[in-house]
Amino acid sequence: MAPACDGVDSRYAWLRLAASVALSTLGGVGLWSIVVVLPTVQAEFGTLRAGASLPYTLTTLGFAVGGVLMGRAADRFGVMVPVIFGTLALAAGYIGSAFAGSMAGFAVTYGVLVGLLGSCATFSPLVADTSLWFARRRGLAVSLCASGNYFAGALWPPALSHLIETVGWRQTHIGIGVFCLVTMLPLSLVLRRRPPAQAAPAPAQAGNRGTFGLPPNALQALLMVAGISCCVAMAMPQVHIVAYCVDLGYGAARGAEMLSLMLACGVVSRLASGWILDRIGSRATLLLGAALQAVALSLFLPFDGLSSLYAISAVFGLFQGGIVPSYAIIVRESFPAREAGFRVALVLSSTLVGMALGGWMSGAIFDATASYKMAVINGLAWNAVTMAIAAWLLWRGRPELRTPPARPAWQS
Repeated sequence: MAPACDGVDSRYAWLRLAASVALSTLGGVGLWSIVVVLPTVQAEFGTLRAGASLPYTLTTLGFAVGGVLMGRAADRFGVMVPVIFGTLALAAGYIGSAFAGSMAGFAVTYGVLVGLLGSCATFSPLVADTSLWFARRRGLAVSLCASGNYFAGALWPPALSHLIETVGWRQTHIGIGVFCLVTMLPLSLVLRRRPPAQAAPAPAQAGNRGTFGLPPNALQALLMVAGISCCVAMAMPQVHIVAYCVDLGYGAARGAEMLSLMLACGVVSRLASGWILDRIGSRATLLLGAALQAVALSLFLPFDGLSSLYAISAVFGLFQGGIVPSYAIIVRESFPAREAGFRVALVLSSTLVGMALGGWMSGAIFDATASYKMAVINGLAWNAVTMAIAAWLLWRGRPELRTPPARPAWQS
């Protein structure tokens, strides 16, 4: 039967997905603007690299906590409500940060308004909501929605780098706030309909079978550990590539271009991962993505030439894009639909905790060693934890472990 005009897999579902991707792209500026402005505010406020990384850390932690709160709100009120609230907070945060007089004030404004109350509403709540509107192409749809923050990373850094150089970082932040307000509020109205009723989980996905023999909250915690670990590794190049290029003498503009290239390739990777997810499953895709990320991250150890860094940035983006969508699909397959907003937000927010922790750790390691090589090794160690968890989930989800074997005839 053809899907209803406003139901699962309908044309409206695809329109809603398009609006969600646009909102995530616009609202995702909160995760990337601080990366571009980091060298500028470090120079203006006179701090060390770890101190200059503090606004990113607070913003990302705020994004993580706020994502859970917004996910719970989306479950209760529908996703449009947190998106509108987040848009207003995002605009206030950027305009307010433009008037900061110290690193502490700048960091708190970013952390609370941009992270905790603003950008967080345009990521995990939208990913969870998208998973409720698709069945046949759920992997592709979720991956596309999760690509919004990578679209943001591809589009925002070059534009922000140019604006900061021409009009200054304060005027640029005021412009971001106004632009987000006038573009995101109309888009949020597309999300006013509540998700259609969901079918009950299939027997093979119910109870302990759907949670790999673990209590539900234990599986939730395991996925959150995996999310933190993979993104500690992911944070080193994504957070510090601009500063790294400045240290090497290539300039902030080259670093912004590398970040944009990395995230543009990440979009390609996430879209490809949607196709892969629908064919080999979420757990195998998670393991594949984590293994490829380890390969790409290790390339930063022997190479630091300008051309090499452009190539490695592209490879890193192409190799790790399937990790985050895999978490959302594992959660959606393992827990009831009515809990999707909260549980997806918990797992995806844990990845932001990993980004915050990894961003700070990489800065602190650089301050201690005057090099990013040990930060890369630290990232590889954390990434190994994610690979181990993904491998265990893949092994534990084998059919012979999900279904008890038949009793032998001699035991009957």
